Amino acid sequence: MHRVLSLFTFFLLSMLPPHPALAENLDVLMSNVFINGQPTYIGYESVEREDIPVSAPVDRKYLIVDFRFPSTPADDEQLQASVHKVCMALLKNRDLIRTLSDSGYDMVSVAFDRRSQFDCL
Repeated sequence: MHRVLSLFTFFLLSMLPPHPALAENLDVLMSNVFINGQPTYIGYESVEREDIPVSAPVDRKYLIVDFRFPSTPADDEQLQASVHKVCMALLKNRDLIRTLSDSGYDMVSVAFDRRSQFDCL
C-alpha cells in the first residue's frame, strides 16, 4: 500500500508544471547577483521566436533577464562587467540551466535597458 501511495504522489507531483520553481529560483538568484542592488533586478520575460518555423527541430523559446542601472547609463566597461557577472551567475547554477533546458529554453539574454540584449547562452 505504501508503494502505491508513493507512486501516486510521485505521479501527481510530476504533473505539476516546473515553471513556479523555475521562477522562484531565477528570481532569487538574479536578485542576489549585485551587492546593494546596483543594478537592480527587474524580472524576466519568456519570449517565443516567431522567425523560426513551428516545425523546425530547434527550440523557439528564450529568456530575457532584465536589470536597470540606477539613474545614469553604464559606460561600456561597467556594462560588459555586469553582463559577465549575470551570465556567470547563471552558468554556475547547473540545476537552473538544466531546468531551463528541460523547459525548452535554448538561450538566455541579459538586458539593462529597452534597447539592447546580450546573449549569455
